[in-house]
Amino acid sequence: MDSLAVVLLAVFSGGYLVLAGADVGVGMLLPWLGRGERERRLVIASFAPFFLGNEVWLVAAAGLVGGGFPGLEHELLEGLYPLVVVLLIGWVVRDMGLWLRGRVDAVAWRGGCDAAVVAGSWALALAWGSVLGSVVAGGGLNAGSVVGLPLAVLFAWHGAGFARWRLPAGLAERAGRIPSRYGLSALVMAGVPVVAGSQVRWSEVVADGAGLTMTAVGTVVVLPLLLASQALVWWTFRGRVESPSYL
Repeated sequence: MDSLAVVLLAVFSGGYLVLAGADVGVGMLLPWLGRGERERRLVIASFAPFFLGNEVWLVAAAGLVGGGFPGLEHELLEGLYPLVVVLLIGWVVRDMGLWLRGRVDAVAWRGGCDAAVVAGSWALALAWGSVLGSVVAGGGLNAGSVVGLPLAVLFAWHGAGFARWRLPAGLAERAGRIPSRYGLSALVMAGVPVVAGSQVRWSEVVADGAGLTMTAVGTVVVLPLLLASQALVWWTFRGRVESPSYL
């Protein structure tokens, strides 16, 4: 059961980084990819149908950590508390920018929301990069901060590959100036939590008894439902964005 729980955590955390990592990466590159109001709306529309569903993978991964690996949860929250705070603030700021952007028809309002999307996306990428770097380096907050920037760049690289696939021809060519392919960057992003997980002493952080069993079984039940809903959304919104529709 321990091994099953570890594999499930790798699946959910990898799924989050692959799917939501593309959203974050595109948000980081928004000022460069979208150089006018209509272009920025197209860039945001490229990932708008996906971002809420993508965040479910993080919620599921967090639930699995809390129920199946309480020792790991304690270590992350205690040792990396500042990074967790930055991560949560960035998450809220970015999502607020996305949700509120179209609520007021004013240039200054949309500019402020775009700034929130960019700042929140960079905060998320840097926080996640530092968290994963801390686990990989095994040196706590300081070591994670050093590794965080290179890992954050992976988000932007991954987002460029996603944008190249989703945006119309002109904007896709702009994204293509960054040598990235979505399939390749997805493999790299999926491998990051595997590398980080190889540094964790799972036997020391895993839950005992029924708690682990219930968490693992519940996660197994949820996984097919999540995969099915994700596949439906991606099939519905497949192809390139042709109009600046939003939410």
